[in-house]
Amino acid sequence: MSELMMPIPFRELMGHMTSEYQTQGTCFGIHRPFVAGVKKLPIFGETIETPFGPAAGPNTQLAQNIIASYFTGARFFELKTVQKMDGADLAACINRPCIVAEDECYNCEWSTELYVTQAFEEYVKGWCACKMMAKVYGLGDPNGFVFNMSVGYDLEGIKGEKIDTFLNGMIDASETPIFQECIAVLKDMFPQESAFIDTITPKVSGSVTVSTLHGCPPDEIERIASYLLSEKGLHTFVKCNPTILGYETARSVLDGMGYDYIAFDDHHFNEDLQWCDAVPMFHRLQALADSNALEFGLKLSNTFPVDVKAGELPSEEMYMAGKSLYPLTTTMAARFAREFEGKLRLSYAGGADFFNIDKIFACNIWPITMATTELKPGGYQRFSQIGDKLDTMEFKPFTGVHVTAIEALCLAARTDEYHVKDIKPLSNRKLTSKVPLLDCYTAPCKGGCPIGQDIPEYIELCRKGLYVEALEVIAEKNPLPFITGTICAHHCMDKCTRNFYDNSVQIRETKLVAAERGFDGYMVNLVQPKSISDGRKVAVIGGGPTGMAASYFVARAGIPVTLFEQEATLGGIVRHVIPDFRIGAEAIEKDVSALKKLGVDIRTNTVAPAITDLKAQGYSHIFMAVGAWKAGKLDIAGNVLPVIQWLKGLKQGINPELGHVAVVGGGNTAMDAARVALRFGAKSSTLVYRRTKKYMPADVEELELAIADGVQFLELVSPVAQENGQLLCKKMALGEVDASGRRSVVETDEIVSIPCDTVISAVGEKVDDAVFTANGIAMDKRGRAEFKCNVDGVYAGGDAMRGPATVVEGIADATWFAAAVIGSMYETKIPAAAVTSKEDIFSKKGVLASSAKCEGDRCLACNVVCQNCVDVCPNRANVAIELPDGRTQILHVDRMCNECGNCAIFCPYASSPYRDKFTLFMTMDGFEESTNNQGFLPLDGNKVLVRLDGKVFEADLRGNNDLPKDIEVFILTVMNRYGYLLG
Repeated sequence: MSELMMPIPFRELMGHMTSEYQTQGTCFGIHRPFVAGVKKLPIFGETIETPFGPAAGPNTQLAQNIIASYFTGARFFELKTVQKMDGADLAACINRPCIVAEDECYNCEWSTELYVTQAFEEYVKGWCACKMMAKVYGLGDPNGFVFNMSVGYDLEGIKGEKIDTFLNGMIDASETPIFQECIAVLKDMFPQESAFIDTITPKVSGSVTVSTLHGCPPDEIERIASYLLSEKGLHTFVKCNPTILGYETARSVLDGMGYDYIAFDDHHFNEDLQWCDAVPMFHRLQALADSNALEFGLKLSNTFPVDVKAGELPSEEMYMAGKSLYPLTTTMAARFAREFEGKLRLSYAGGADFFNIDKIFACNIWPITMATTELKPGGYQRFSQIGDKLDTMEFKPFTGVHVTAIEALCLAARTDEYHVKDIKPLSNRKLTSKVPLLDCYTAPCKGGCPIGQDIPEYIELCRKGLYVEALEVIAEKNPLPFITGTICAHHCMDKCTRNFYDNSVQIRETKLVAAERGFDGYMVNLVQPKSISDGRKVAVIGGGPTGMAASYFVARAGIPVTLFEQEATLGGIVRHVIPDFRIGAEAIEKDVSALKKLGVDIRTNTVAPAITDLKAQGYSHIFMAVGAWKAGKLDIAGNVLPVIQWLKGLKQGINPELGHVAVVGGGNTAMDAARVALRFGAKSSTLVYRRTKKYMPADVEELELAIADGVQFLELVSPVAQENGQLLCKKMALGEVDASGRRSVVETDEIVSIPCDTVISAVGEKVDDAVFTANGIAMDKRGRAEFKCNVDGVYAGGDAMRGPATVVEGIADATWFAAAVIGSMYETKIPAAAVTSKEDIFSKKGVLASSAKCEGDRCLACNVVCQNCVDVCPNRANVAIELPDGRTQILHVDRMCNECGNCAIFCPYASSPYRDKFTLFMTMDGFEESTNNQGFLPLDGNKVLVRLDGKVFEADLRGNNDLPKDIEVFILTVMNRYGYLLG
């Protein structure tokens, strides 16, 4: 597939826009238009209805990008930079993919990838289209938006014929063929609007933002800006790089906010514009602008150059933007505001988004442009919420930046929850499976759950107040809603699409709400089935969560099951080890009650008989679900207690004198132990770990709770001995990333110590293999059994198979055991009320931090509508196609794609939609050049050229052909209902 985009002719562009709006109610895949109010702000002798829009970048390169931005509320457009190197020459310099916007954003592309003449035409087309859209769709004043050019990177190039022609055309396009074509097309398509069309001004832009390469000398910057002001008569902004802050400031700010992994040295800081040169220069340029009755200001800020260290992009250097640029840019703004006493106009672009745009605007800093936020799920639709937010604020002409306000915002930015980096790196948000060619909508939360819990469905039922039904949906796959609703590791939340908006839907919390509110009705409806007497009889050994779940699933099928537990109560480590402040016995008992209602024969205080004895008693299937009770070995001298036994003893009333406590380990159990120590009177509680917090295996939530409770952390150490009230440790250093994805550690000769009377060893708990070996069950070298053991009819799950496992992993193993007993997987029943309507889903798209009354109002129901790849494509190259049967498929449009790779970041699958989805080609060259394995090219008549499963063939859509039915319907739907995509 070529990375070169093919601009859409204006007539075709308008036909696409109007046909889609009439037939689908959308505009380039966007569902909700923004209708401007009556407020306006003056700028450059023009007016804008909203003071924001897309920054120069991927979202202002093509006419359809500009149209999409306008449709959703943008009214200030910083057009993508043009320079003397363009088209194929520039595209050849850009490595692909070139954008990573998963959290903060990185890119390795900078100027328009079109030829400058094409870029000019795109901007004129966008200008005319927005004028017409404003009028015919009633979106606002057709004269209520502004186009701002961006040019670079040297005066010679800007004065050259290519860029000079561009500037002159943008200043007045009246004599250009493209403007005349646009006007003619509009009159032909909208004859009733002929009088209005005659009023569309050819003066597309009277302002410019100067973009300079890093290392550009200050005198060159001044010459460029002076030329644009004096010779071209353009209102002028100059982009400033964050390097003007100095290396130490930038490094300190980013490190203090958790961005210490972002790598850069000081060479750009030394080579770029210096503060001492910038201030007098900008005073001179302001005076020059005043003398020419033009506006002058600074664009804060340009992107920030950093090193590629983790393979983020296929380049050596990349440019950082988004949330991590926000504290640097506000710091720049505060310094310039103070230096110029607020009199210098500041245009803002540096991590602006819904969460902070009102704060920036309140400082009287505008226009505000954004690039990163619209590259995330929700895409352009995010602008609508931003427009609504700003519409509630006072609009008044620029009279000066509020100096004290921006200084306060600069400091607040460094602790802002949406901009400070999480303690630990992002979890992997991708599923392991590849995207299907068809029917790809999936809820990543469900895919990230070991039991495939039907999460969007039960959340929707909770939203509707149907708690009994919600709990019944949960219990179809998860018989322990109180335990999992309280302490589940909830990795489903790591996958949640809302992480790209604000934070995850609180899935675990919603499960507990369903359990608590639906429990009584659920228990009434839960009926013991008629017992099956066909010789199947099950013994479950171990009454922890894994054994409880297995017993429930088997009993639900009517197969007799006996659960053996050597303790007095069920619950395993969850009941007997995990502290009461995390989960109480009452919650566990509610899960136990469901087992009793189904008739499980529960035998507590009972050591299970030997396997041979169980078989002699008629048990056909035996499930080993014993927990990891055996302590791992911390081989150091001193007062060392194993964590499981110590926590269990505390729950039994054994409370030894603790003194100063050190907990060795970094998992959730270690966090529990460290918190418990403080509650049981320890003078101090320190968690000791050989890596840093970032690489601890504990859940982020558990780590944060430990910090909040006052647990201290001693990082990068390896314990040596506990003696004389001290814990001696060897200092460690971080090395390279190892196979686990964590940094390896390197021992040093330095010794450190902390006060310590008691060491709690929370490392390497395992299952006691004695019960297995005594019964002839084989264990691997790690002391774990296979799911289907070497002894006929015996199975293992949970800790016994995995080592220390999460509760939900144990439930997953119980599911597979039950399927082995029953002979098939259980078929889940989902009520119709559990399905979210598409209208509700689209109303949530692009809405951040909503005033939701419940989590169901935040859930995006990705199982019904995903479309992340559609949302995040700047060029609208991924299109949702609705088939006649109501299903929606994703079509990739080859000519609109430049292989930026953004859709690959946000697709929940381990896939790249721009390569892996069914592709529409417009030319034979594109078809033959593409590496996409699946797609079609329309030919003359009713024939198409298809590439499918590695085969290329012609298909006659009116006759017999070799197309699979669904693919044939897909192609026919595109050609018949979405003809505007075909050109």
